[in-house]
Formats: sequence, C-alpha cells, structure tokens
Amino acid sequence: MKRIALFPGSFDPFTKGHEAVIRKAVNLFDEIVIGIGINSSKQSYFDLQNRIAHVKSLIVDMENVSVHTYQKLTIDFAKEIGAKYILRGLRDSKDFDYEKPIAHMNFELSSGIETVFLLTEQKFAAINSNIVREIHRNKGNIGKFVTNAELLH
Repeated sequence: MKRIALFPGSFDPFTKGHEAVIRKAVNLFDEIVIGIGINSSKQSYFDLQNRIAHVKSLIVDMENVSVHTYQKLTIDFAKEIGAKYILRGLRDSKDFDYEKPIAHMNFELSSGIETVFLLTEQKFAAINSNIVREIHRNKGNIGKFVTNAELLH
C-alpha cells in the first residue's frame, strides 16, 4: 500500500518554512499531496490561482508531490485521496499546542489516519504567514521568507 500524506493549509502564502517541511518529508512518503484548503468564510490575501502556481513552481523537482485544492473537512479530503497521514510542520510549542487537539479530533473522525509532525529548521521558525502578508501589504520585500515571491500578487 502506498504511503500517501496530505500537507493541508491555506498557504497564504506558502513560505520557506512550508517548503522546508515538504523537502524534509519527500523521502518519507510515496506521495505527498499539498492540499490548499478553501474556506468560504475566510478572505484570502493572495489569489488562489497565484498560490497554486506558486506552490507548483516550488515542487517541479519532486515527482511524488502534487498540489490540489479542496473545500471540505481536511480529514474527508484525506480519505478521498487515500492519505493515511496528515503532515504538519511545527515551529515551536505553541504550534504543537494548537495542532495536537486537531490531530486527536481527526483521528477520532477517521481512525487510521495519523498526523505526522516535523520540526521546521530553526532558521525558518520565525516565519509566519500573517507577518509575511503584512510585510507584502505594506510594500515590503517578502523574498527572504517566500521562494519565488514574484509569482504572488
């Protein structure tokens, strides 16, 4: 059976921290699906099509990684694509405290789907999508935090 992992998020934007998690995980799984979740009650800053193109530009060298969008519970999308793992990156203990109950709930909703946590590299620990958006909103350069940032507008 293939080891398929779902790496879910809004990825608004997909930061160097997200990219590092994927690069770390690429050899752990047979297939990784980067799932860009669409939340109708949440206004995204970067256009969805730009986010998709941006993420695709970062994974061209990774044959076993793909990008999809979804608009349902993450656990339901994981089941739909046959994922047995949900991949999450942790920057610090606050991320763990946030992610742990979600992982427990996902397991209760669909036993057999495990959440796998990978630590981000220390150099990416301070990168936060909210802060990156604020820098961009105020005409700052986000290139230090986002690979191929010029693809986002």
